[in-house]
Amino acid sequence: MANNGFKKYLRTYKLPHIWCPGCGHGIILGAALRAMVRLKLDPYKTVVVSGIGCSARTSAYINCMTFQTTHGRALTFASGIKLARPELTVIVFTGDGDGAAIGGNHLIHAARRNIDLTTILLNNNIYGMTGGQYSPLTPNQKLATTAPYGNLEQEFDMCKLAEAAGATYVARGIAHDPRQLSKLIEEAIKHKGFSFVEGVSHCPIGFGRRNKIASPIKLMKYVKERAVRVKAAQKMSPEELEGKFLVGELHRCERPEFTEQYARLAERLQKEAQA
Repeated sequence: MANNGFKKYLRTYKLPHIWCPGCGHGIILGAALRAMVRLKLDPYKTVVVSGIGCSARTSAYINCMTFQTTHGRALTFASGIKLARPELTVIVFTGDGDGAAIGGNHLIHAARRNIDLTTILLNNNIYGMTGGQYSPLTPNQKLATTAPYGNLEQEFDMCKLAEAAGATYVARGIAHDPRQLSKLIEEAIKHKGFSFVEGVSHCPIGFGRRNKIASPIKLMKYVKERAVRVKAAQKMSPEELEGKFLVGELHRCERPEFTEQYARLAERLQKEAQA
């Protein structure tokens, strides 16, 4: 990694990492680090915030200003950091439990405000760290410790949810294609406003083993076979897209950013008070 400019952004003394063998989270971390290298982010002006869960460990390995918060609250802490220091680049790592379950409401409102944060949701379809319970992103009929006969619920499409809530940049990539994912993360960081990137990961232990796809290679293939690039999807019928999900840049628009509006309001009120 150091030969690719990673050393500046990586806490090598924290390695080896604690993720299970075959976990896709390390690949997504690598994709994010490549984006940071290309953008030449200043480690002293970049804050990485995470919550609790497998996804939260990413902040421990990134050599920037980092902050690990309580479960599901990463975006609330990140919002406070950005409001207090709007000049900082703030990146949030969250998971399918941390970001879609207990933290789902915070995600909706951060997107609604269009506060300039980059949120990377690592989706491995399961609560991996706490025992393999099903999450809001576990596919229907898939097995988990709390769904031994198959998950009866329908999973969220977090990208559609983020867009509907007001996110001005939305994208999805997969660990099987880290180059595309890294480019999407780069665009998300550069975008002014709330950016949301779903990184579809794979969990061979918590999810794969219970669903008879324990091999990391087979699990990555399982994810890859369900992923369809946006351009390719335009030529496919609804029947062909059944059971698939889109990858690539899914939504981009411009809208007033919250911290800039807040600063203008504060400046106006201060002038009025001094008049």
